Amino acid sequence: MAETLNEVTFSDAAMAEIQRYISHYPEGRQKSALLPILHIAQAEFGGWVSPEVMDKVAQILDIQPIEVYEVATFYTMFNLKPVGKHVLEVCRTGPCCLRGADQLIETLKQKLNIEEGETSADGMFTLKPVECLASCGTGPMLQVREVFYENIDSEQRVDEFLEMMRSKEHETPTWAQ
Repeated sequence: MAETLNEVTFSDAAMAEIQRYISHYPEGRQKSALLPILHIAQAEFGGWVSPEVMDKVAQILDIQPIEVYEVATFYTMFNLKPVGKHVLEVCRTGPCCLRGADQLIETLKQKLNIEEGETSADGMFTLKPVECLASCGTGPMLQVREVFYENIDSEQRVDEFLEMMRSKEHETPTWAQ
């Protein structure tokens, strides 16, 4: 995405939503809308926020670009480079590791032929270890967008999960509910 600031254009619907968020805050406090606006930007521009997109957000909010960069680089929910269709956010904190998260990550790396932070050759999957996803009793688990997939504790379940994500149905297996 080699775009300049002038070429970064939000859709009318996205701009309406951005303006709605900004309107919730008093004049001079529009920076408070930064997190939801970064979510809108990420959804609008292919699942990640480029420096050009972050610059545009800064311009819209009338703040310095560094203020946007600081937030976007701090939170793991923002992707700073292109990602696959499905970002597999695997919990890697203590409870999930005790239940097999390390093995889940290794199995995904092997099956997708990628390392942590990389995207599969088919563009379908990006592997992203993250901190606690608050599902300690049902680990190892991962999240794709807002959906949790729990109890992924065997190679068979990894295979079923990947097959489900590749299919159009996306029906969650009963073991993952």
